[in-house]
Amino acid sequence: MLPESLDRVINGFQRFPGIGQKTARRLGFHVLNSEPDDIRSFAEALKDLTENVKECPCCFNITESTPCQLCMDASRFKDLLCIVESSSDIPLLEQTGYKGMYHVLGGVLSPLDGIGVENLHIQEIAEKIDSVREIIIATNANIEGETTALYIVNLLRDKDVKITRLARGLPSGGHLEYVDELTLARSLEERVEISE
Repeated sequence: MLPESLDRVINGFQRFPGIGQKTARRLGFHVLNSEPDDIRSFAEALKDLTENVKECPCCFNITESTPCQLCMDASRFKDLLCIVESSSDIPLLEQTGYKGMYHVLGGVLSPLDGIGVENLHIQEIAEKIDSVREIIIATNANIEGETTALYIVNLLRDKDVKITRLARGLPSGGHLEYVDELTLARSLEERVEISE
């Protein structure tokens, strides 16, 4: 019943996480009723996103420069490394005042979803730790995040580095992007060392 172009836009919105059919339809009609210049500008931003944003070769964060701004920042503590699942976790940790370096895994171990060590940036961690005194594992507090954290601990077992985990102020099964700033800051400050 809808024009094919509008139907394609609605189907495109439905591919986004958390967007169901009704919301996708509302967004599609919103786009249809928006100013053409606004839509062209948005489409250009999406095009630029796919063409200009890439992975930093050092920390695997998203960036438009190589290396990224965080890796180039001389004021950051180079001996402190925070391991996160996704680039979307970094702005959250930055809001807490964290000034160390990052390592983005690109996901978590999830055998049921076909995601193994070879699909993530886990092996690269061992290559970085010569100048690192502490590694903070900041994966989500769910089964996949815990499994990934344990794998990293075992990988670095023989290395001379302190390994800590965010404190348990985070809700079990929760995701960092849904945690308030105060809880995340407390969890970062009260992190605990992981023992075997």
